[in-house]
Amino acid sequence: MAKEQHYINTLYYQIEQTAKYCRYLGAQLFRKLDVNVSVEELVTLDTLSLNDGICQRDLAKLILKDRPATGRVLNTLEDKGYIKRSADTKNNRLVRKITMTKEGKLELKKVIDMIKVYLKNVPHEFSEEKIEEMKSNMCEFRKILEKEVEFNI
Repeated sequence: MAKEQHYINTLYYQIEQTAKYCRYLGAQLFRKLDVNVSVEELVTLDTLSLNDGICQRDLAKLILKDRPATGRVLNTLEDKGYIKRSADTKNNRLVRKITMTKEGKLELKKVIDMIKVYLKNVPHEFSEEKIEEMKSNMCEFRKILEKEVEFNI
């Protein structure tokens, strides 16, 4: 007789729980470091640093947020002076392109540098090779999921 499989014993659940711990750790770290951005804002700035001039819809796809949630993050970043949005056209449609300001680039670098220093002092249980292997496996798994998930933004 096959052993009964419980959801809490699946890979999906384990990844979900690990992601929650990562979010909690990130929030605690940001409070401890007293930075001027949230984890979501940092992810958005980091993504923008690699995709300068992207529109909100394309950004939303990259950060896996719906357009209204992405808009709220962008409004906050714009209020802080870290991004600028300007009108442009794409496929004969009016879109708002997003670019990082000098202040946004400086804030991104400052926060990433602070995080690196902090995490350098945290004991590591895994070797660099093991970490790279886990990242590669997660990326591969995410690509498989991307084919199955219906994600409308």
